[in-house]
Amino acid sequence: MKIWMSFDMEGVAGIVDWDQCRPGSGPSYALGCELLLGEVNAAIEGAIAGGATEIVLNDSHSRMANLDPRAIAGNARYISGRHKPRYMMQGLDGSFDAIFFVGYHGSISGRPSTLSHTYNPEVFTRAAVNGVEVGESGINALVADHFSVPIAFLSGDAVVQEETRPFAQDAVNITTKESITRFSATSLHPAESCALIREGAERAVRAVSTGSVRRPGIRRPATLDLEMQTGDMAEVATWAKGAERLSERSVRIEGDDLLRIFESFVAVNYITRQAGGR
Repeated sequence: MKIWMSFDMEGVAGIVDWDQCRPGSGPSYALGCELLLGEVNAAIEGAIAGGATEIVLNDSHSRMANLDPRAIAGNARYISGRHKPRYMMQGLDGSFDAIFFVGYHGSISGRPSTLSHTYNPEVFTRAAVNGVEVGESGINALVADHFSVPIAFLSGDAVVQEETRPFAQDAVNITTKESITRFSATSLHPAESCALIREGAERAVRAVSTGSVRRPGIRRPATLDLEMQTGDMAEVATWAKGAERLSERSVRIEGDDLLRIFESFVAVNYITRQAGGR
């Protein structure tokens, strides 16, 4: 049983401030990394208890090098570093049996969610797949469905659970915190959060082994609509292959090939960083 895991940071219990998520922020970031490691290792341990024999992690947060590789549980392989061509979905292919999303958070356009954003908060104000408003998990589901791999496990705040449900109907969901505002939340104690993640990950792998976890099931041809902060960002986005202008501040990527749609989005994400000042 092969498990592929993408992990973010903003959805981890106890994370409520950008300084906890930004490399170079001193003790606050060190604490954030410690909390993240605990939840990632809990997911690994649970997956192994459920029957996983191989686990690959893809670091999907910020500079994408947030863990001490020596401290990772279960001899899991670790994909890290920036400028990965498939970004949050690097390393996934059809050989995997299931996907885990750990530490995920709500979208920039949804209801209040702690540290919410959709890839780049300085550029994107809304995203929709086939008209359904999505955050990062929904965009990433394009790759999951391309390779016919189900999303079997999701941990993060309550908002991301709701937003991901259309693409992960059978996933085990672990809510680590309830957002109050974009910069406050009621979090589980880290020990409780890790215990729930460990148990949920084990259940998720056992469910996959019975064949009861469905793939996302995204209708084709599919559309990915993106709204930007400004019109010049939308113009720059059209420089990426496959992105067409819809309106002054929006573009659409469309087609039957879900992986190509996602890869075009990654190009838009990288290129608009310049227009967004990053």
